[in-house]
Amino acid sequence: MTQLYELPSPFEAEAGTVFLHEPDWAKAGELRAQLLDESYPKPFVIDDGKSRFLYFNVRLMQSEMSLKAPNDLALRYTQKMMAFLLFHPRPKHIVLIGLGGGSLVKFCHHRLPGARMTAIELDPDVIAWRDTFMLPPDGPRLKILQADGAEYLAQAEKGIDVLLVDAFDKTGFAPSLANREFFDDSYAKLAGNGVLVINLAGEKESYAGLIGEAMHVFDDQVIVISVPDDGNHVLYAFKERHFEPRWRWLHSFAKELRANYGLDFPAFAQKMERSTKLGLARREALRRH
Repeated sequence: MTQLYELPSPFEAEAGTVFLHEPDWAKAGELRAQLLDESYPKPFVIDDGKSRFLYFNVRLMQSEMSLKAPNDLALRYTQKMMAFLLFHPRPKHIVLIGLGGGSLVKFCHHRLPGARMTAIELDPDVIAWRDTFMLPPDGPRLKILQADGAEYLAQAEKGIDVLLVDAFDKTGFAPSLANREFFDDSYAKLAGNGVLVINLAGEKESYAGLIGEAMHVFDDQVIVISVPDDGNHVLYAFKERHFEPRWRWLHSFAKELRANYGLDFPAFAQKMERSTKLGLARREALRRH
């Protein structure tokens, strides 16, 4: 049985304590060397006394949790993923593919008491950190399953209100999700007014094709916004037929959501409207070489 193994962070830029799932007889020097040359094979956590961070390697931070406010969304892109509430304020079933440190799961579980959540994570070593990141236990409103996201979706029941995808491995966006079949399955399993939200990170060229697939499957009902703080983009695809956002109403509703959830929904709505008017989704889709 592995346990929590602590050692001082060997990284110059990341101070604090490193937590690893290793037996107590593991050799600190060997682990330190593996962390530094990026050969350490499992996700690890750095705790600097204020926040906890989940890493695959020190260049790829997966998740951040404030120790003072563990249910809040510390990273800007996760906040922007919640912009689906502008269009679907009372989801009943949310499916999340890619658990990471569980920030989105905790926020939704804590702030959307009417929603049931299913989180799918391929890597058991990621799920093993759920207690360190203070995730609630499984129960009637939350299930965390170890499975391949694409395979889960292929056999899932229809009627998912919101599908959140934040799925990365050491090399980037999860390969089993980067294809037309995944978008076809997403479209088929979403409820009539369901929303697909994807965090796109890494080299823009690597996900331009994904935006094109989403545009094709969702009949161009796609909005893409940038997240300059994190270098990401967030994609929203809407199943609703003849999707036509009522922007004036949405800007007013955004203020209500900000009061309820403490996130900057007015800024999200402005960014989404600007992106729609500029056709950013189409532009990003055409970026591939």
